[in-house]
Amino acid sequence: MIKLICQLRDINVAMNNLEMQLNEKYGIGLNEAMALCCLSDGRLSATEIAEKTGMTNSHCSKVIRSIEQKLLIERSLGESDKRQMYFCLNKEGKKKLSQIKCKGLTLPEVLIPVLGKCDEE
Repeated sequence: MIKLICQLRDINVAMNNLEMQLNEKYGIGLNEAMALCCLSDGRLSATEIAEKTGMTNSHCSKVIRSIEQKLLIERSLGESDKRQMYFCLNKEGKKKLSQIKCKGLTLPEVLIPVLGKCDEE
């Protein structure tokens, strides 16, 4: 069990390192990048983004607000239910997502067995 905890610690440190790189190079955090990635497939509700990223609805709401303030996404009302909000990438969001390429980030060694070598998608 101790070995597992130590491995999890190493993965956590690596994820923090990756997030620092995202912040320094692109001005966004890991959760923001994951939300943008989800939206690359099209329009989603906040609940759908939360489900796809594993965030709580509350945390996802904060992440959505943050990337909205950075002018990377747009919101629109649902067609059948005007109370439902949907989000999609705008031009700047698509541009930001295309800038985030693995070759611009150094993938920590401990994550390579889990994630494999980076491609440019």
